[in-house]
Amino acid sequence: MSRVSTSVPNGLLPDVQATKILMRLLAIPGLSGAESKVVDFLRQELSQAGVAASALKIDSANRRSSLGGETGNLVLRLPGNIRAPRRLLVAHMDTVPVCQGARPVQRGRRIESKDKDTGLGADNRSGVGVLLTTALSILRNNIPHPPLTLLWTVQEEVGLHGARHVRLGLLGKPKLAFNWDGGAANSLKIGATGGYRMDIEISGIASHAGGHPEQGVSAIAIASLAIADLVNNGWHGLIEKGSQCGTSNIGVIRGGEATNVVTESVCLRAEARSHNSKFRERIVREIEKAFRKATKQIRNSSGKLGSIQFSGQLDYESFRLPLKDPSVVAASQAIKSEGCKPDLGIVNGGLDANWLTAHGIPTVTLGCGQKSIHTVKEWLDLEEFHQARRIAMRLVTEVK
Repeated sequence: MSRVSTSVPNGLLPDVQATKILMRLLAIPGLSGAESKVVDFLRQELSQAGVAASALKIDSANRRSSLGGETGNLVLRLPGNIRAPRRLLVAHMDTVPVCQGARPVQRGRRIESKDKDTGLGADNRSGVGVLLTTALSILRNNIPHPPLTLLWTVQEEVGLHGARHVRLGLLGKPKLAFNWDGGAANSLKIGATGGYRMDIEISGIASHAGGHPEQGVSAIAIASLAIADLVNNGWHGLIEKGSQCGTSNIGVIRGGEATNVVTESVCLRAEARSHNSKFRERIVREIEKAFRKATKQIRNSSGKLGSIQFSGQLDYESFRLPLKDPSVVAASQAIKSEGCKPDLGIVNGGLDANWLTAHGIPTVTLGCGQKSIHTVKEWLDLEEFHQARRIAMRLVTEVK
């Protein structure tokens, strides 16, 4: 467990009050694309703390996202009363499907889901809570601070759409940026992999599987040959080729209507990841190569082949911040002020920080106590959540 500082930043909302707010946040439904109730709660809490409705902005990220969705990102800009660069605080509002219907319950110093078949949603309602309680602490106690921007994003779990499509003009050109997501309170992610998502559509030739199977070309058979090729040649799962490494996965397969029909159509969804963009592009080429090769291996009795189509997009580009980056330095110092050693790392998943950094806002990601995320065993370490709040408070009030 992380060491806990005995020093509490002045004006920080008491742990009991912050926990009550967090419990309410955890109980709000809000899957990706359906975050409007979370936005309503945040606006209500901030309004009661004195924030004018005009200071809260919602952008059009949802309308630019392929998913659509109920709402865009929520942005709050607070003018500073200390001369210092603007700081950006970020957390995503959406949760994964396993957390739908979560009923949080506190057991000692941890919060769990009351139902055994439901995740908690601490990823990332605890991050949302860190931002909200930090803002409430400042507003209720008139704490001096530099200019601040708080950004609650949508649709992080399904492709980082909120951060990708954020209206940059609302952010006020921050010079330091801190994102709260999964992990221990002393974790400090300074980089992340890049990811490419692709759709693969295989068109076979339908025929009766009992009467004339030879007249058909099975789209499922083509897919099977391609996947076997990728696995056998080391291009599926963990990929290590010389000094380069990455991952790939065929994650979704849909097709077929009946056992007595040679399958005419199959749709697959795949992804490729690597910290090296050139190697990631090679992984994509190898996936396409395997499927094209498989398409040519199966002919029907008339000599006809199936066909294949690919489409895809870059979900997020990889990045790695230097240790001397101002946000890395500030976050490291705040963690050390809590009596902890910063646990710097690079992750193999996408973060809102990927797109914010690509937008020209170098962003570090800190944790706030989430454990076993995306599973029914998810739980939140309350000690680390409150430690994350203290770290956030230091980042927005301690200016050197």
